[in-house]
Amino acid sequence: MACSFNKIGEFNPRESAVNVLFYEEAAISVPIMCMQCEDPACAKVCPVGAFSRDKNGAVVSDPKKCIVCKLCVSACPMGNISVSTVTRKIVKCNLCGGDPYCAKVCPSGAIKYEDATTSNIGKKKLIAEKFKDLFAEVQK
Repeated sequence: MACSFNKIGEFNPRESAVNVLFYEEAAISVPIMCMQCEDPACAKVCPVGAFSRDKNGAVVSDPKKCIVCKLCVSACPMGNISVSTVTRKIVKCNLCGGDPYCAKVCPSGAIKYEDATTSNIGKKKLIAEKFKDLFAEVQK
């Protein structure tokens, strides 16, 4: 909710770049973040080259180039790109210019912004693979 409020001034989970998976049977919520992939599928499929990497390492979409074809939405293995119903633009984490608002306000510490290291990149890849498998099961 903090993400959408920071970006568009309203609390609307559909406008957030943070997706939350709710597991009722376990009574837990898991934030799913853009992994800022090393070789981003979203950028590969973009027919107009709207994606680039900014100075903070975030994979960002240029709204002046983007034609909102939604190919990136389909290509993201984490399912973490959407289209805003308010702005009619791509909704994707841009790391808030290197100071992610979600990490600053997360009350439980479930969201953290840390420099990449060999160990946490390996951990992120392992988690991404697990969630990729989980998403495949859910979409069946």
